[in-house]
Amino acid sequence: MPRVSGRRWSGSLKAAAVALLLLAVPSATTASRAVPAQPAGGAKVYMLRGVLNIFSLGLDSIAARLQAQGIPVDVTNYLGWSAVADEAAADYRSGRVKTIILVGHSSGATVLPDMVERLNQLGVPVKLVIGLDSVFRTSLNGRVGRYINYYIGNGNGEPVARARGMQGELDNVNVQNVPGVGHITIEKNEIMQRRVIGDIDAVAFGSRRREVSAAPGGVR
Repeated sequence: MPRVSGRRWSGSLKAAAVALLLLAVPSATTASRAVPAQPAGGAKVYMLRGVLNIFSLGLDSIAARLQAQGIPVDVTNYLGWSAVADEAAADYRSGRVKTIILVGHSSGATVLPDMVERLNQLGVPVKLVIGLDSVFRTSLNGRVGRYINYYIGNGNGEPVARARGMQGELDNVNVQNVPGVGHITIEKNEIMQRRVIGDIDAVAFGSRRREVSAAPGGVR
């Protein structure tokens, strides 16, 4: 029988533990049977792809699963973030949207702090922000309900820094031990998709859903 070093065995257990924790979030397919046609909080998700629109196609899969639950989603390239912020502000002021949720991958994650600040300037609250492996160091200076930054610590991913003017909850979650996760696969990875959908469901459907959807995620 081949010998396995204690360090290697410990690392394998750690990776398995992280995967099991993230898998504790139910998939959208399972959860959709128990939710109303529209989210109770009037939520809408605005998603930002990274460079060239070809490396963030997993966001389209997440969007489809959210829409199957009755959550409206817009997906666009990160270069249009300012226009998306203006659109979100208009949606909020019209009453069509009451809960704004932002999701971005790669460069789309990098511009999320700018988008939060823009919406703050427009007087529009942001309930939830989810970044997926921004490769540039950013800082959050705005007001947000909760900002979750999933990054790959042993790659090029960077945590988000809390600036002096930031208000709200900031979670930097290192997901380097999630099996199969890389910079161009993080938003396509099934474990991560379920985690992102669970985070969104907990906000979009309120406390009634939080008990089902929320679970510990990753290594802080």
